Amino acid sequence: MSTAKKFAGQTAVYGISTIASRVLTFIMTPLYTRSFATGAYGIITVMYSYVSMMNALLSFGMETTFFRYLNKHEDKKQQVYNNAFASVLAVTVIFLLCSLPFASHFADFVDASNTKKMASKGIEVKALTGTSHADFMKYLYLFFSIVIIDAWCAIPFVKIRAEGRPGRYGIIKLVSVLIFVAFNFVFIKIIPLWLNHHYAGSEWIMRWYTPKWVGYVFVSELISSVITLILLAPELLKLRFSIDGKMLASMYSYSWPILIANLSYLVNENLDKILLSKLLPENSLLDVGTYGACAKISVFLSIFVNAFRLGAEPFFFSQAKNKNAGQTYARIMNYFVIAICIIFVGIVANIEMLKYFIKGEDAKQTALYWTGLRVIPPLLLGYVSLGIYMNLSVWYKLSDQTRYGLYISGIGAVITIVLNVIFIPKYSYMASAWISLTAYATMMVLSYIWGQKNYPIPYNLKKNIAYIIVAVVFVFLSFTVFNRNIFVGNGLLLLFAAGALYFERNELKAIFKR
Repeated sequence: MSTAKKFAGQTAVYGISTIASRVLTFIMTPLYTRSFATGAYGIITVMYSYVSMMNALLSFGMETTFFRYLNKHEDKKQQVYNNAFASVLAVTVIFLLCSLPFASHFADFVDASNTKKMASKGIEVKALTGTSHADFMKYLYLFFSIVIIDAWCAIPFVKIRAEGRPGRYGIIKLVSVLIFVAFNFVFIKIIPLWLNHHYAGSEWIMRWYTPKWVGYVFVSELISSVITLILLAPELLKLRFSIDGKMLASMYSYSWPILIANLSYLVNENLDKILLSKLLPENSLLDVGTYGACAKISVFLSIFVNAFRLGAEPFFFSQAKNKNAGQTYARIMNYFVIAICIIFVGIVANIEMLKYFIKGEDAKQTALYWTGLRVIPPLLLGYVSLGIYMNLSVWYKLSDQTRYGLYISGIGAVITIVLNVIFIPKYSYMASAWISLTAYATMMVLSYIWGQKNYPIPYNLKKNIAYIIVAVVFVFLSFTVFNRNIFVGNGLLLLFAAGALYFERNELKAIFKR
């Protein structure tokens, strides 16, 4: 089997499981937007933004480090596994010891509803969102538990990927999401229905159940995380309390730039929602809710990027010693760009259908959500840039120059922070969408330039740029010139796909003959 086919096969398995999981999660968007006020959905968006950054901190960059050290120490796989998990365990313990004494202060900081400021203006936030300031303390403890358990799951998951078992990885992830979805429906839909009909046990349920409480989303997440940890018991039982101090010190040296790079990337991904909640106190949760809901439509492109990353990282490390590794990486980039551009054009072409996933409780709330649809094209193009950057980043991981990942993501984070602070007060979430694109595009360009100087890979730059430019033009025509006409948009999508197939026909024939 050719390396291209092998990579495609692994990525397809990860892709199917990722698509299934993300689609199930996507189903939650209409459930939330139709069950909670826009401001309440804003709370969900902001809280998950904080969690994403905490997950990166607690995993400490050990996922990528695990792959690298397996490649470097093939005779010490068990030791690498022990070291990686022990590292994450130590970080989570330190996190708890340092954060629990200051939990009330953290709750004040993450209060996205700006309760105290709004109260001074005579506005009762709980009436608008169903959440009081005291609830944020409960959310905080829930999320402390979630991020710690997720951190403990990270290394067993990466071990499964390293062993080439995408099927087991996908099944566990799918079960986890199904549990999350099921409990969401129980808390948000089934229990209210049960109480309305006064079924058996209703009196007991009414003692603890709070209607329209956003916290049940987070309770469902915690239940899902606990079950995931249980499902990973076979991997956890293979751990041994044996630490190689010298190797661990070397792993920390390799991983800390990756940690900073991952945090910087997540700043680019999530800080805009947090800053919206801080810089626009008058209507922050409405804007965050609208922006967060519309951004969910871009989930289909992020699914492909994540599936690619899951399959690419172990594959790239396994190919590093092959003499034709550079040509393999370049060929994968060619088809990655084509695939991601097709998805980009396809999502924009069908926005008029996809927008119905973010309807509100009534026509007024639905109209509020739909005013944010214009953020989708720049957000999607940002994901295109991010996907290419992830593909390009192989050079500094393979050459043990992870500090460049820190530099690149750091520059992206600075762009995100500075420009959002400047432009959010005037342009709200539209500024955030375009700044996200600016940050990811900058990271992509920097990675290419530095990569070609330090670890040259023969990418077909002209072809890849040509595909991206054509995709951008088609998206502009579909969204702006033809005003999101679904027939014109899909016509342009078919034209793009047909053109790519025509220009790649010889290469595709060669691949399938191998």
